[in-house]
Amino acid sequence: MDWQAILLSLKLAAASVALLAPLGIALAWPLAYGRFRGRLLLEAVTSIPLVLPPTVLGFYLIVALGPHSPLGRAWEHLTGSRLVFSFQGLLLAQVITNLPFFLQPLVASLGGVDRRLLEVAGTLGSRPLGVYLRVALPLAWRGMLSAVILSFAHAIGEFGVVLMVGGNLPGRTRTASIALFDQVQSFDMAGANRTALLLLGFALAVLSCVAWLRSRERAWA
Repeated sequence: MDWQAILLSLKLAAASVALLAPLGIALAWPLAYGRFRGRLLLEAVTSIPLVLPPTVLGFYLIVALGPHSPLGRAWEHLTGSRLVFSFQGLLLAQVITNLPFFLQPLVASLGGVDRRLLEVAGTLGSRPLGVYLRVALPLAWRGMLSAVILSFAHAIGEFGVVLMVGGNLPGRTRTASIALFDQVQSFDMAGANRTALLLLGFALAVLSCVAWLRSRERAWA
């Protein structure tokens, strides 16, 4: 078992969720309650990682984070290192890749909040942002928890984008999914089976938690 790769996967997933949380909370507001012309476009753009092949998404991320891009040049100027094939670049790629896995359960849960409660909070003098942060989000806590769990789990298992943007550098970008790929390539089927079983067990536990949260949400509806 490649514990270094597993620990790196956990670190990467935790960091990506920490960055996703404020971004997802900010984007969920207009997606759940917005009534503006570009809402459908925003929903489509944030959902692209769900349908785009990982190789295509990985290619565009390499272009966006590469040494010839404005972001890549600025990062190299500030830090002296490149974003591509680094933990930091891989982290940015994971945030973009996992954004829809955070947004969709949160937006769905926010849509199920009783609008009358939000209207009452508004009549009591709360600003729209205050209503969202103090009333809607706490009432949609199950959706928030599902968003955290799903995005964390997907970050653990992501392969295509991780391989393209991060490569396979032990201790830096070699995650559990990449380690599994290497084990299969080297015909280490016993090691591959152990890694695969660990990832499978984790996935089943995550899906069970999400299913339970959704059942409880329906029970309270």
